[in-house]
Amino acid sequence: MTGWAAGIAAAAWILHREAAGPYHVWALVTVVAGYLGGTAPDWLELIPWRKGKRWCTHRTITHWVPAWAGLLYGSNLGLPGCWWCAPLFGFAAGGLIHLLIDWPNPRGVPILWSRHSLNLWKSGRADSFVVVMCWIAAVWVFDYLIFGSVHFHRALSLIELA
Repeated sequence: MTGWAAGIAAAAWILHREAAGPYHVWALVTVVAGYLGGTAPDWLELIPWRKGKRWCTHRTITHWVPAWAGLLYGSNLGLPGCWWCAPLFGFAAGGLIHLLIDWPNPRGVPILWSRHSLNLWKSGRADSFVVVMCWIAAVWVFDYLIFGSVHFHRALSLIELA
């Protein structure tokens, strides 16, 4: 669910950068790539032809923050010139949201050369909260980049009236 949210936020950035392509095809592909990126740090560890076997330990190289941040930064540099940078941007955004969600777990993620954890909860304990927060963030980013926060400001004014 969080990968979809990351894909929608990434697609808003693609639309904002005017890299959506004809009929907004690259923006739509970016949403799907965000979903795939949201699960990628886990499935990239698996050896496809050996069921259940991993080529690396869980939450090591495939969860390395600088690699995903570099992928996001590099793909952003290619916008709007390269068509494949849009889905790559969505994939990287999904991967980074995955790492952000793994960070509060006791095992954490490798930030630079050492592992770091916020030790806030164990995996599976705060899933609903995390999903809701990701979707709120995605909707806010979309509203900010595409509509100039019009809907966010309307919602705030309704809250003030209540």
